[in-house]
Amino acid sequence: MLMKTPEENAQRLADFLLYAQRNYVLSLSKQLVNANVSQVQFSLIAYLAKEDFLTMTEVSKKIGHSTAASTGLIDRMEKLGYVQRLHASDDRRKVLVQVARKGIDLVEQIRTNLVEMILEDDPRNGDHGIDRDAKFPQGT
Repeated sequence: MLMKTPEENAQRLADFLLYAQRNYVLSLSKQLVNANVSQVQFSLIAYLAKEDFLTMTEVSKKIGHSTAASTGLIDRMEKLGYVQRLHASDDRRKVLVQVARKGIDLVEQIRTNLVEMILEDDPRNGDHGIDRDAKFPQGT
């Protein structure tokens, strides 16, 4: 098997990411609408699902919003039950944001749905979907 150059690998990965964006983001968007969650909110929930907590400053940096805008976003997510606020034990003024069970469940459900979609696209499961050796359309 011939080894590909880093540039060829990067090109192939970029083609795949564009393919995935086209085929999976629409489904993700529909699921997020049903959960009453924006793409930014979901990205934060998914990130928090892998972390113990984030400070409000860290939340602001992760989503690229001001602390004030992030506070409003966290307020809405907390009301929906996806995150919860805690206070740091060493400084009660410091607010920490942690994913709630409902947020973890949302991430797991969306991940499960994504896995199912990928399996449906797997050419080993029929004559449809992506071919791992196929050339993805470039510049799409």
